[in-house]
Amino acid sequence: MSNIHNFGAGPAKLPSEVFDELEEELVNFNGTGISLMETSHRSATYIKLNAEIQDVVRRLLNVPQNYKILFLQGGGQGQFAGVPLNLMSRTGTADYVITGIWSVIAAREARKYGNVRFATPQQDSYVNIPDLSTWDLDPNASYVHICDNETIDGVEYDFIPNTNGVPLVADMCSNIMSKKFDITKFGAVYGCAQKNIGTAGVTMVIVREDLLNQAMPACPSVFDWTLTAKNNSILNTPPMQAIEVMGRVLKWIERNGKLEKMEELAVKKSSMIYDYIDQSNGFYYAPVEKRFRSKMNIPFRVGPPKGDVDLENQFIEDAEKQGLIQLRGHRWNTSLRLQFGHC
Repeated sequence: MSNIHNFGAGPAKLPSEVFDELEEELVNFNGTGISLMETSHRSATYIKLNAEIQDVVRRLLNVPQNYKILFLQGGGQGQFAGVPLNLMSRTGTADYVITGIWSVIAAREARKYGNVRFATPQQDSYVNIPDLSTWDLDPNASYVHICDNETIDGVEYDFIPNTNGVPLVADMCSNIMSKKFDITKFGAVYGCAQKNIGTAGVTMVIVREDLLNQAMPACPSVFDWTLTAKNNSILNTPPMQAIEVMGRVLKWIERNGKLEKMEELAVKKSSMIYDYIDQSNGFYYAPVEKRFRSKMNIPFRVGPPKGDVDLENQFIEDAEKQGLIQLRGHRWNTSLRLQFGHC
């Protein structure tokens, strides 16, 4: 396994230390004599674990007490519905900033629940974040939604937009815990664990308390942020094993320099690849404008800007022989891709 370098975007690579800890605890969690997978979610054992992981999140992101930390299921796409179901009822309309495929999909899902306006136009390709002065924002919107890092397109924000008092909501599925940011600039952020902080099964939502108690009557209970908060993320049986894995990754981050170190490593690793691409005399091509290049995932082509299929297939084949796996891009995007987790 030491010769394998996994560039999967999600499920993504986990730290080896986390695997060692999980192996040790798998059949005897915290000395209980049983696995966490067969432990009651109402037990003191799990309630303690749930609180510990929320505390780690608060420490890493400096989350104030007027924000709730929620552990839900359904992935990022579940929250594409969960966000409007919980927030759009105030005015019935929301603004979506379109910067890539995932923000388009989020907006399309939200349209099922109210009026969705594109604050920036949909495009054939996405290579930057439109200047904030060009955004068409509605002061009556219930919220403004952004995708902080577009996993497929490789576009990442380098600023937190000022939405003039309208709550800002961010999809941070693929870059949460990769950098320090001011959580108080957001009404809510969410991220599925499997891209950056764990494995599939749990999605974390951090929401300001004043945005609770607004869920639509049709909102399913398992997506209702207010019910989840009142029940401390134990409304029903949570994905305890996935939450434990996430917790162990978060503790690993805390032990290894916290978010400042994660950001330093993300810049270092991504810069190495971007520099190589930029110095290849056009043999490799990265389409995203330099300012907005993602530090988490790098889409690129081999050959001309639209790629050379034969060369790219050869690249994948030769890379796998060297132990570099899961480099082929998303099925909705023909680019190759390098994905950087924390480890």
